Amino acid sequence: MAISLQSTSTASANAIKLLVYGQAGAGKTSLIPTMPSPLILSAEGGLLSIADANLPFIEINSIDTLREAYKWLTTSDEAKQFDSVALDSISEMGEVCLAHEKARAKDPRAAYGEMQTTMAEAIRMFRDLPDKHVLFTAKLEKSQDEMGRMLYAPSMPGNKTGQALPYYFDIVAAMRVEKDADGNPQRALLCDSDGLWQAKDRSGKLDTWEAPDLGALIRKVGGAG
Repeated sequence: MAISLQSTSTASANAIKLLVYGQAGAGKTSLIPTMPSPLILSAEGGLLSIADANLPFIEINSIDTLREAYKWLTTSDEAKQFDSVALDSISEMGEVCLAHEKARAKDPRAAYGEMQTTMAEAIRMFRDLPDKHVLFTAKLEKSQDEMGRMLYAPSMPGNKTGQALPYYFDIVAAMRVEKDADGNPQRALLCDSDGLWQAKDRSGKLDTWEAPDLGALIRKVGGAG
């Protein structure tokens, strides 16, 4: 087999793959209309907040439906009209997968193992979709460290799956809602960890805090959109 040497200087950021997590009601779903020409894969049924955006979506109620959506995205001419894909949410898709595996397995430990394998495969498939920006939203997981501090991270069923989730992405952002000096809630994306909230930006181009506009974020990183 011939070896082909390449240079990191040719690495492209045209298709950005990112994970955004946060508490219920923080506004994760409302980020989707800010993406370039998005298609939604919805497992939560919570699209009322963006009803006015009139965006196309596919309801995901099983892992088979998720696989069918992936096949359609990679083979259909109709799918070429979409520049972005939003999976809302990967946490809920994991729960659907786990329920399916529990119904099949006699041993709950086996069900968790199968779910972890299946979800890892699905996450990689969509993360590696060519020429499309991909957003994964996730629920918020709270835990406490040995010093009693509250830690915040993306949530997935099964400790192993949840801990591995951020490693799949170059950008992991926490959707935060904080009150300004007048007591009004303000939404922003935390893109660099503060030691309590998990976040990262391998591109090095994002500020610690970014506006809740994924189109602007994608352009800042260097993606087309």
